[in-house]
Amino acid sequence: MQQRIEAEAYDGRPLDEDLLCALHEDFCGDLVPEWAGRWRAIAVRVGTHEPVAPHLLPVEMRNYGLDLQARLAAAPTPDDWLEHLAFAEGRLLTLHPFADFNGRVTRLWLSEILRRADLPPVELAATEPGAVQGYLAALRAADARDFRPLVEIWRGRLARADQD
Repeated sequence: MQQRIEAEAYDGRPLDEDLLCALHEDFCGDLVPEWAGRWRAIAVRVGTHEPVAPHLLPVEMRNYGLDLQARLAAAPTPDDWLEHLAFAEGRLLTLHPFADFNGRVTRLWLSEILRRADLPPVELAATEPGAVQGYLAALRAADARDFRPLVEIWRGRLARADQD
């Protein structure tokens, strides 16, 4: 999948809910063809967070895509990019639109956004224990629409990418 993103296989498609579904289906369609690329049909709980009810997902995902497109169309400054990337990641994970593979698809989605923005690829998965705890705390803040902790994570991600 990452190779397809790097090969610009999704160019020409807007960054919207349809592209998210396509990424999900391309990623896991062979594993779970009966629900790959479709919004989850069940209520879920992620830790202490309860994402929106399944019947609200089509509208919420449409609004998410429109909001993200409007943010990105405004010729972002470097600081704006931090906020937009934090929004793109945090809001998508808050909505938790798929029955499974939300984290992996979010990382693919972010890779596509970074590529289109000519930003460097970054390490998106926190692996060190302290980093994992900080990331989970940032996601909890994003659940309450406070993206500032994720902005700081993005600041670090991009700074480390510039050092490579």
